[in-house]
Amino acid sequence: MCVQIPRVRRFLAPVCVALALASPLRALEPTLSAFEIVSIKPAVTSLIVATVTMTMPDFTRKGEVYSSTYSAKVFPYFFYNEKGRIWIKVSDEDVLRASKGLPVDVRGHAISDVGDDRRVEGHAIPTGPRTGRIKVKVFVTRRISLNYDTTYELKGPVYAPADPTPKSAR
Repeated sequence: MCVQIPRVRRFLAPVCVALALASPLRALEPTLSAFEIVSIKPAVTSLIVATVTMTMPDFTRKGEVYSSTYSAKVFPYFFYNEKGRIWIKVSDEDVLRASKGLPVDVRGHAISDVGDDRRVEGHAIPTGPRTGRIKVKVFVTRRISLNYDTTYELKGPVYAPADPTPKSAR
């Protein structure tokens, strides 16, 4: 038993040093809190005889789901206007992929205020650390979709890398 304690002490110091050196590296990684709020710009798509403008307030993330409301305005056929709720599931792994500048596919649903269910599919392509392009398909029927091409912006807490200079040197 006494022989094991010196062995543990011998390995304890290098482990503590390794953990101390790794902690600033962990501070450089963005946390998922930077992706809590996403703003999507209004988007317009054209049909043969009409245009549809879709607007959504900021999406907020709870768990792996971004949710918001939407308003679809159809011109000139205002009687087809629609409002409802929309949510998109994005896994933590996909959020971290997007933070590294890699494209991500998303899927979700929308339900109009009158109960019409809409399938939603999208493809997000980051263009900067807090911005990107997103292509979204909202399926009105099984085969007919409204295709939107717009931009997004992350509005969560700003990621700031840790200051590597010691406090005594500041």
